[in-house]
Amino acid sequence: MQLRIADLRNKEVVNISDGQKLGNVEDVLVETGSGRVVALVVPGPCRVLGLLFPSEDYIIPWESILRIGDDLILIDLHDGCDRCRKPRKPLF
Repeated sequence: MQLRIADLRNKEVVNISDGQKLGNVEDVLVETGSGRVVALVVPGPCRVLGLLFPSEDYIIPWESILRIGDDLILIDLHDGCDRCRKPRKPLF
């Protein structure tokens, strides 16, 4: 199966271990040396209408992906998503 990175942007990510909908893929992390996809980046829930103080992004390791469907990506993170979060860059 072949998939373009642009095709991932419209897919919603769901953690099957707790049923949590994390959101849609925003970006992909690629290892520059090998060109291998390392993780998916999903923006975290935003505070204050999502404009002023964005929350942390979810960094989903590629190994946690179980299935990529037409509209949905199923992942399995047993200990929740706190272990895959990374601070987002400040706006200012």
